[in-house]
Amino acid sequence: MLPILSLRHYSHEMLSHSHEHAQLVFGLAGELQFEVDGQGSQVLRHHLTVVPAEARHTCGSPRGSQCLVLDLPANDWIERQLGHHASRIQRLLDKPHALRLEPAQGQLLNWLANSPINDPVIAGQGAALLLGSLACAAPEAESRRLPLAALDQYIDQHAAHPLQVADLARLAGLSVARLHARFLAETGRTPMEHVRQRRLQLAEHLLRSSDLPVGEIAARVGYSSQSAFTVALSRHLGTTPRQLRRDR
Repeated sequence: MLPILSLRHYSHEMLSHSHEHAQLVFGLAGELQFEVDGQGSQVLRHHLTVVPAEARHTCGSPRGSQCLVLDLPANDWIERQLGHHASRIQRLLDKPHALRLEPAQGQLLNWLANSPINDPVIAGQGAALLLGSLACAAPEAESRRLPLAALDQYIDQHAAHPLQVADLARLAGLSVARLHARFLAETGRTPMEHVRQRRLQLAEHLLRSSDLPVGEIAARVGYSSQSAFTVALSRHLGTTPRQLRRDR
């Protein structure tokens, strides 16, 4: 298990990798070149780069740099430690960011860099203080909710083709894991359950409003066979395509 806080010295050419947990890299001295999912930044003294979970990132510092790195535990640590600040920090971790710390945050960073962060109590409390300070300084997002209208429009436009959760995550500006969690919280469904429901809603509309053959409608909403489509629609609506057409 990685320590939650660690001091790191960088003095290498560009290296590229990813990891399952989110990471925050705070600059102490020197200059670290960073790129996260194609978004470039520089980690200078009292600057911060946010690396979302599973994001591919590249970093290098040929001239040398020193950073304090915060590796987020992959469990409910944020909720337990930050309370009502947790949701704001989760939003901060959704996508790459490059931020400049405020003076008080810089003082806290310096204090931690000179503290015995190998002590788990100091490391845990120090990480929580850093994140809490970021939560207090971060502006509220314009909208906390998923862009469901845009997501539904995308699903409708691509209903005939294979859809991946990663496609929806990119559209929403979230990681796959965060999109999954937000969908469950806001709709009670997983992203793929939402996709299936949206496809069947589109199919219902086509059955009621057009004379297209059932097989063609099935293909338009992503089903490779009419029989599989009939089973799915029957589970969704409790009726078959033929019955639905007869009752319109």
